[in-house]
This record gives sequence, C-alpha cells and structure tokens, in this order.
Amino acid sequence: MRIDIITVLPQLLESPFQHSILKRAIDKGLVEVNLINLRDYSTHKQKSVDDYAFGGGAGMVMGIEPIANCINSLKSERNYDEVIYTSPDGELLSQKMSNQISTLNNIIILCGHYKGIDERVREHFITKEISIGDYVLSGGELAAAVICDSVIRIIPGAISDETSALTDSFQDNLLAPPVYTRPAEYNGWKVPEILLSGHTANIDNWRHDQSLERTKKRRPDLLK
Repeated sequence: MRIDIITVLPQLLESPFQHSILKRAIDKGLVEVNLINLRDYSTHKQKSVDDYAFGGGAGMVMGIEPIANCINSLKSERNYDEVIYTSPDGELLSQKMSNQISTLNNIIILCGHYKGIDERVREHFITKEISIGDYVLSGGELAAAVICDSVIRIIPGAISDETSALTDSFQDNLLAPPVYTRPAEYNGWKVPEILLSGHTANIDNWRHDQSLERTKKRRPDLLK
C-alpha cells in the first residue's frame, strides 16, 4: 500500500511513522508513506499556498493552484484509489471505513489548513472526505496520522498477532471486553475465575457477553 500525504507541515508528521507498529509496517515493506510538502508546488516566489477569501471574511484559504499541481503530478505517475481530504464536515472515521481503506493500493491524503481549501479542489479532485470527530484542529496533519494509524495497523503482517486486531473494539460493532494480566490477585482485587479456567469456549462466551454488556452501557448507539 502507498500513502501520499500532502501537507504544509511535513515535519509535524514525521514522528508518528518513526515508531511502533507504523514503523515496523514501513520497514517490512507493507506500506510506503510519503510526506509531500505542498509548498514545493507553489509558483509564488515566497512559496505561499494560501490567499484571502473572495467576498471577505476572516482567515486565509488554501489555493487551488498548488494543490492541483501536486495532485496532478502524483497522478501522472500512478493511479489512486482515493484522494482523501481531512475535514470536520467529512464522514466520521469508523473501523469499517479503516478496514475498507486498508484494502486499497494507492491513496492520497490532503491535510487541510487555515480556513480550508478552495471549494473547487473538493469538487474536482477529492473523492472522499473524512472527519475524526466533531471538533476543529489547527490543521489536518493529526487527523491524517490518526487515519493512517487506524488503517496501517490492520494490514496483514503489521501486527505480529493478527488475531489481536480482529478482536479490537468496533470490529464487530461491539466494544472490546475487559482484559486482565498477572497477578491474578492484587490488593484483594481478583481476576474473574472464568479467565483462569482454561476452557476456551466458555471464555469466548464470557468475553462476548462482556462486550455486549459494555456496549449497551457505554455505546448503545453501536447496537442500532
């Protein structure tokens, strides 16, 4: 899988891909992540990528010209399955969406900034808009990192124990059950006996029941 991230702050995105699961996936050749500086595609002497909004109003707007130059350049080299824009008014990121994106070959993620991007970019270049929540960030870089983390970790081979990802919260529209580790008793607080029984079928049933109960209590909307 190849992920090209277009940003005005590539340095902000370097760290997430240099550690843990994402780094291992990159080192294994399971995914290629490229941080592309949008300013490299600006025709302005100062390499600016934003301008005042037509009609007035506060805030600057990312211009269509450098974005179009960048996306067209990338598309001249390969085909892309999706051109994603990180936007607070996009579709809310979900596990189902991450699962679907993880099966693609090439994607572009455009990180928004300032007051947003020229609407013509959204109309003519963007194929999917994604939000990570009902709040506003200073830019789309952190949202892009969240999207990449949720996608890359479920690529086969990214996690040593692939069944671990399959039992994460939301994979079956249920929250994950409670988990415990040693010691079996601490400060008088005991691990449920069923988990110490060694009876796999009973343990699986218990975990499913716990997931269902937890989801009913904390996220009943998932059960709809």
